[in-house]
Amino acid sequence: MKYENYLFDLYGTLVDIHTEEDVPEVWRRLAYFYGYYGAGYTPEELHHCYEDIIQKKEGAIKGDNHEMFPELKMEEVFLELFIAKGVKADKTLAIHAGQFFRVLSTDYVKLYDGAVELLTFLKEKGKHVYLLSNAQRIFTEYEMRALGIYDMFDKVYISSDYHCKKPDLKFYNILLEELQLKRNKTIMIGNDKKCDVEGAKAAGIDTFYIHSNISPEVEDFSTVKSTYLLEEMDLYQVKKTIEALENQ
Repeated sequence: MKYENYLFDLYGTLVDIHTEEDVPEVWRRLAYFYGYYGAGYTPEELHHCYEDIIQKKEGAIKGDNHEMFPELKMEEVFLELFIAKGVKADKTLAIHAGQFFRVLSTDYVKLYDGAVELLTFLKEKGKHVYLLSNAQRIFTEYEMRALGIYDMFDKVYISSDYHCKKPDLKFYNILLEELQLKRNKTIMIGNDKKCDVEGAKAAGIDTFYIHSNISPEVEDFSTVKSTYLLEEMDLYQVKKTIEALENQ
């Protein structure tokens, strides 16, 4: 089948990333940053307060909006960390604090081989290419721009903008209905059985599952009910499969 619209997950599908937030040095350096602005924390206190704010905010979103898969804006968490110490910080400082935390906790972030070639091929074929990612705008947009792929998408949908995330049908429908896409001409490409396959199928669109190095574990690939499936990361093979579909 020829598809008109290609929806992509990001991390584990186009972008390989490894972050480690529970390293003491991360919290030591972040506490030092907060101390610059008068928010005095020990590293341990900062870590505990950070996790507590996240838990409370996710609970509030779930309770107020009845979200099964709530998503929050991380800049609000970093802002609350200032407020908790009586510091009048603005949104810009909170974003900078969050991005500093992201840099501290990221070991690497890079494109998978073939990512640019795949996106370029689809654009040259006149396809519509969209991102549908469980992610944080203050991290993800900047990482995508640094990697040179942000402008390769017709539109980018990031879960932190909508207070919900995949596999929630609501998140899929936001994109599909806003863009008025034909569901039988749309396919989701991702690396997560639940979020990218089960979520997309519930939305009535086909799927292309790629098992990458950061995919959730799958013991039996026959349980992944995807329209197309690769048991290992190979975006060049994804491109070949799409080319074959286009030539049918």
